[in-house]
Amino acid sequence: MPQVTGVGGIFLRARKPSLLIEWYREHLGVPMTPHGAVTFHWNSGTTPDRPGSTTLAVFPHDTDYLGEPGQKAMLNLRVDDLTMMLTRLRARGVEVLDQTEDSEYGRFGWCVDPEGNRIELWEPAEGM
Repeated sequence: MPQVTGVGGIFLRARKPSLLIEWYREHLGVPMTPHGAVTFHWNSGTTPDRPGSTTLAVFPHDTDYLGEPGQKAMLNLRVDDLTMMLTRLRARGVEVLDQTEDSEYGRFGWCVDPEGNRIELWEPAEGM
């Protein structure tokens, strides 16, 4: 029987695509092509205690977790040092939410891109 084996991508609608592409490249280090795409291959950049993974999750329509009510999706980006990433983003004038969260899954923080999309930054716990 055919089945889903992973998340193939996340696609964002943008009013100013070139600005958003450059923002992700400059502030988050996402190696976007000039056409606005990047593919992450999970067999690289992983270690035995931090294997690659992507999560697909559904939230109720009235959740505050994804940001503003009009935001239909949220990126969750793995980072290797959440504290340093948030510090760097703040220094660059990026909107960073004050709260962070520590859980069994790791550490979480949030920033907002120029289009108003909330982005979750995740420093995975060992084994995640």
